Amino acid sequence: MGVPEPTGVPEPTEAPEPTGAPEPSGGTGPTGAAGRSGAAAEPIGAAGRSGRSGRSGPSRPSGASGPSEVVGPSGAVGPSGRPGVDAGREAVRPRRAGRPSGAWRSYAGGGAVLVAATGTALCLGTPYVPPSELFAAIGGDGLAGVVVTELRLPRLLLALVAGACLGAAGLVLQEALRNPLAVPEMLGVSGGAALGVAAPLVLALSVPLAAQPFLALGGAALGGILTLAASGFGRSPSAVLLTGAAVSAALQSALLVMMVLADQLDLQLIYRYLLGSLSARTWDDLAGLWPWLVAAVPAMVLCAPVLGVLRLGDDDARALGVRVRRARLAALAVAVVLIAPVVAVCGPVAWVGFLAPHLARRLRPDLDAVGWLPWSAAWGALVVAVADQPARLALAPTETPVGAWTALVGVPVGVALLRRGVRK
Repeated sequence: MGVPEPTGVPEPTEAPEPTGAPEPSGGTGPTGAAGRSGAAAEPIGAAGRSGRSGRSGPSRPSGASGPSEVVGPSGAVGPSGRPGVDAGREAVRPRRAGRPSGAWRSYAGGGAVLVAATGTALCLGTPYVPPSELFAAIGGDGLAGVVVTELRLPRLLLALVAGACLGAAGLVLQEALRNPLAVPEMLGVSGGAALGVAAPLVLALSVPLAAQPFLALGGAALGGILTLAASGFGRSPSAVLLTGAAVSAALQSALLVMMVLADQLDLQLIYRYLLGSLSARTWDDLAGLWPWLVAAVPAMVLCAPVLGVLRLGDDDARALGVRVRRARLAALAVAVVLIAPVVAVCGPVAWVGFLAPHLARRLRPDLDAVGWLPWSAAWGALVVAVADQPARLALAPTETPVGAWTALVGVPVGVALLRRGVRK
């Protein structure tokens, strides 16, 4: 039985298929839309059946899909009432195609910032070294060669290494405790490390330079364990933050007592140290960090997959076989090993561990905790390297602590990134 044709519409070049002839699933009719299994395709301009014999439905324009069909972004039609497999794949493809461009933008932006910071750190200052003479000055015997090789280059490398450690430690703490404000400064980790280094100086105890990281390690571990134990090992993110603030305030009070007991010379050293400074750092200070990095990096790689599980919550993590308390203690240990050597050499460079993870999440929202870890380390390195340039040059010849600049810029920028992420 043929399909009735509207008056005035020319006959199609091909005969329409009989009513009720099954069409393969996912096939397309003459109109270009995919039909459903058991439904007849309709010619252009022909009146479709409404499911009952002898009645014709209203005519549809060419290419329109039926009322119970879902059309994908590229014209693919899925089953009735639900997006089809082809439509789902088409919906995902644009986002996959956009990921490489976002990654390359991050690479390009970070590379440009690194090149600018490197050129500024090595060329500007007294004496000024032109970029064309920079490579000749490295390792040279003149004044410019000594300044670049022995002072500026180790200071730049130390800024990059210290920032990478602080950025990675900040992400580990935030992911393990499920709190975007869980930074070393708010958990007693940085304050404990600073107290461990400052106390022997005030008490006139002779401590070898190689032993200072161990003192910082003990103080940071003490502050972090006190915070976790008092807050029930991170059962509530808000409880961790409030308890950490209390522990940090107690440690700051102890540092103030130390400053009152110190003489004038030690007071100036302690004050500059507590703000975080890279002034007068040499190759020996940089070499003291490498043994700790050799121990921290493998532990951080092993800890990274667990961070994604801890983000799901304690109950879900336990259901997946993770021992939550031990996992958080392991994450704290990794963060302490990353932070303590940096604090022993540079002092507590503030709020890098807060800003760098938020930059990583903002610029690469398609990644997870494992993917954010290297990005957080990279942005932490760039933040400290960039902040050290105004610390050297803004009030030249007087140098200001780099920690003052990281706090001045890091807090408002980090809060802005955090609020923008919450709105989304």
